[in-house]
Amino acid sequence: MTRLGTYLFRLFAAEAAALFGVALTILYLVQLLRIVEIGAVRDRGLGTLFWQTILGLPPLSIAFLYVCLAIGLARALRAMQGSRELHIIHVSQRLPALIRTILGYAAIGTLMVLLLAHVIEPLASRENNQIKAQAAADLVGRSLVPNRFAELGDGVTITVGGRGADGEITSFFADDRRDAGTRRTYIADSALITADELGYVLQLEDGTIQYRTADGQFSEISFERYDIALERLTGDEDTGERRGDQSTYGMIMRGLTEGEWPAESLRRMAERTSDGFRVLALCLFVAAISAFPSGRRKEPVLPVEITVLGAVLFERAVTSYAPVAGWARETSGVIALIVIAAAILIYRLRLFAPLPREAHSR
Repeated sequence: MTRLGTYLFRLFAAEAAALFGVALTILYLVQLLRIVEIGAVRDRGLGTLFWQTILGLPPLSIAFLYVCLAIGLARALRAMQGSRELHIIHVSQRLPALIRTILGYAAIGTLMVLLLAHVIEPLASRENNQIKAQAAADLVGRSLVPNRFAELGDGVTITVGGRGADGEITSFFADDRRDAGTRRTYIADSALITADELGYVLQLEDGTIQYRTADGQFSEISFERYDIALERLTGDEDTGERRGDQSTYGMIMRGLTEGEWPAESLRRMAERTSDGFRVLALCLFVAAISAFPSGRRKEPVLPVEITVLGAVLFERAVTSYAPVAGWARETSGVIALIVIAAAILIYRLRLFAPLPREAHSR
């Protein structure tokens, strides 16, 4: 990289780092306040709470990092416009160096977000889920006092007849009233708290599940064995995909081994990839609108930050309402923004192309 490229890259990176640092600090404090309140109820240590707060940052960081990278680039180019540095770069025919630096900046930002989305976020999510599962197991274990009703959060009542020396529970009963539309009651002759590859599970044996709807309808299902995740009883979100969150590498290896590619796995991989290439799309858009000098002496009526946020909203709207399904929908908005930004950039490059030296000599 030339001295000009190094200077420009540092300028872009400094603006983006300042914005992302402020955003990350605010996100950390909000996460900390939210988790401390939950942790105080569940009697966890401060070390676990701080670590759980950090584990919750990667998915939020992905959502803010690509915006900060784009706005940082836009603010740096706007400052160069105000100081006439951008004019000097064009007059001295160093536009190719500017474009190469922007593309290098976008490429590094894309790799950073891809690393976060494909590797770091799944690892952090898995570790965070394990902490939540352990907390749920501790809460249920403390609540299982024989012949005594206990509340697991709001709307879940649980009681047991006894507990054996090997941990087996007899006469299990749980009433879940959290859903206003359907009330569920779990009744089992015996139960056992175990752990599998996805977390802690309550194994119910020889029992029934009763459903009562708001309009008085009743249904009952009998079972010999029924496994229920403890998070479902304690109020935490419980989905198999969330509890078993895998890295992209794990999904690919599973697909190659089993020969099947579930639609949800393809959608998740496409979503993570789109998070990374969203940086490239926004940086191309910023370069198309801000990398060329103008004769205006005043700032434009619409701030460049609002323009970038407008592009983000456009991309998300296309992704949400694209007339396709599955993994193709997750990539539609990014592809549309890349095509539009590249078309505008190519058009403006032709307008601002430097004149041949023969034209200057005339």
